[in-house]
Amino acid sequence: MAEIDGNSLRDVGKTRPVLEHITNKWSILILTVLCTKPSRFNEIRRRLDGITHKALADALKRLERNGLVNREVLNTAPIGVEYSLTPLAQTLQQPFVALYDWALEHGPSLERAQEEYDRTHTDEIA
Repeated sequence: MAEIDGNSLRDVGKTRPVLEHITNKWSILILTVLCTKPSRFNEIRRRLDGITHKALADALKRLERNGLVNREVLNTAPIGVEYSLTPLAQTLQQPFVALYDWALEHGPSLERAQEEYDRTHTDEIA
């Protein structure tokens, strides 16, 4: 992993657009779902509790446009569509799994920190 120092931050302008494409609200979760296996639209939607049909469709189109998701039309009745990771997206699998595991492990700590902050800053919240 590259060290981040004050000098390397001069490249932040180059990384921001890339990071915006892969770290928006649903992209990481969709790519994490597809890390396990190719999936159809409704299967992805079921696994991502809370995502709307439109949000999923838009996110999948963005991910396909960015070269991260393959969309394959299946010759079934009715016609189905299956989504899978591209080789480029597979290079994100290890960081996304690490981020997912980190969120599971440290989510309770974040919640406690938020509760503590809210308790000590109640006058600022209103």
